[in-house]
Amino acid sequence: MKSIQRLGLIIFLLGFGLWLYTLSMNEFRLTTTILENNLKPEHQATLGKALQPLLNKTYTNGWRFTYEFDQIFNRLNNSYKAAQQWDKVIYDEYSFNITKASANGPLKTQPLLWLFLTFGLSIIGILLYILPDIQQLAGIKNNHIFQNAATSRGWIGWGVGTFLIFFYILLYYYPQYLVNWTMLVDPISQSLNGGEASRWFLYGFLYTLCVAVMGIRMLIKYRHSRYQQWRTLSVIFFQTAFAFIVPEILVSLNKPYYDFKNIWPLDYDFFFDYHLNSLIQSGGLGIFMLVWGILLFLVGVPIMTYFFGKRWYCSWVCGCGGLAETLGDPYRQLSDKSLKSWKIERYLIHGVLVFAVVMTAMVLYTYFTGSANVLFVDSNSVRSAYGFWIGGIFAGVVGTGFYPLMGNRVWCRFGCPLAAYLGLWQKKKSRFRITTNGGQCISCGNCSTYCEMGIDVRAYAQRGQDIVRSSCVGCGMCSAVCPRGVLNLENASENSRVMIAPEILLGNDMTHHQS
Repeated sequence: MKSIQRLGLIIFLLGFGLWLYTLSMNEFRLTTTILENNLKPEHQATLGKALQPLLNKTYTNGWRFTYEFDQIFNRLNNSYKAAQQWDKVIYDEYSFNITKASANGPLKTQPLLWLFLTFGLSIIGILLYILPDIQQLAGIKNNHIFQNAATSRGWIGWGVGTFLIFFYILLYYYPQYLVNWTMLVDPISQSLNGGEASRWFLYGFLYTLCVAVMGIRMLIKYRHSRYQQWRTLSVIFFQTAFAFIVPEILVSLNKPYYDFKNIWPLDYDFFFDYHLNSLIQSGGLGIFMLVWGILLFLVGVPIMTYFFGKRWYCSWVCGCGGLAETLGDPYRQLSDKSLKSWKIERYLIHGVLVFAVVMTAMVLYTYFTGSANVLFVDSNSVRSAYGFWIGGIFAGVVGTGFYPLMGNRVWCRFGCPLAAYLGLWQKKKSRFRITTNGGQCISCGNCSTYCEMGIDVRAYAQRGQDIVRSSCVGCGMCSAVCPRGVLNLENASENSRVMIAPEILLGNDMTHHQS
């Protein structure tokens, strides 16, 4: 078994190494035809002329080509801004499209081969590494999680975190440097939507791949828990079908790109003008998407959360939660359980919710009135700030990049406005709770250790008090790792929840304590 896992690790590292190497492949040559096909007519005489020094030069490195292109592009825009010629400033993102159109080489002529050599080998290697674990006895095993360099903020964890942070920065703000990676998945994109892959298609593919492959790991690791089995299959299904395949098929049918499971305010651009116009102009299906999205957060969230708690979404449907539960599972024990962290969490996540509501109100005011100024504040600046700091830095760079450093639910715990909205319903009006049997608790601490939301579950269990927290996502991991069956996820009348610790029997010493 160990030899198979070592072989799998070697194959994975080979595939991963080749994937990194592909960034240095291909040649890049800009031609007049490429400029004519990619620049808008009004930019041909300005940007097209400025790019003349790059024409017909062969670059053996895409990063060098992109750097020189961006230098010329930014120099031109800065000159317009210095002269306050705001009408001439170019806001179109040309760098990615022109870099990709200028590429020639093996990634363009043999994408399927390199798709296998990179993603194919990586998947094979991962499966060879995780499948042998099925021979072990079912049940949770701590396996030195606080001594392993990969799961205890060691050098491997820092390396993975650094890689994820840099990947998200490039993906969100410098996608032109990832052109070669998008070319690898062009065949998949063409089969789904009929066009070449964009940076967001690359992201969706990687996201779905991670959830699916690491989901297999979850199915093996937690095969002793039927709840974890069904929950893992659910997030794999919703991510693969509703977040990846269905939206791409809609694009191939000339319909709006739409993720039917995404809900405002997590889907913060739902009410942006371009999105509303796209839905309205798409006829009946677009109107249905608009009504569906509005009903989800107005009606769907309160009703579903009342009956099932926020777990119905955060742990069974949500893509962010799906990635956290699969790719992020090795890091769940790193969540901070301190009182200070809980205080920061409460203020921060509800602050983001308020920010999202205010931003959306301003955006809708601008949409219906045509005025960008709301009480002397530019709504476009507010929505740009939200997109950069919350949608990009917090949700992406920090939310995923900090998995190996702060646990797998950093975004869900501290920043997700939808989680805050769901949590308010769960705390005040919901049938969901985690019941405890304090008399059976042996204080092993597994429950608190594996709580990804930083809840000190053991403290509740020892008091015999139901766990009713707005932050709890109902992942059920505390129950799955408990060796004594102390914790159970239940639904009953909200009036029957034990909110104050009762007098309970502790152990077998026949001693009663009043909390």
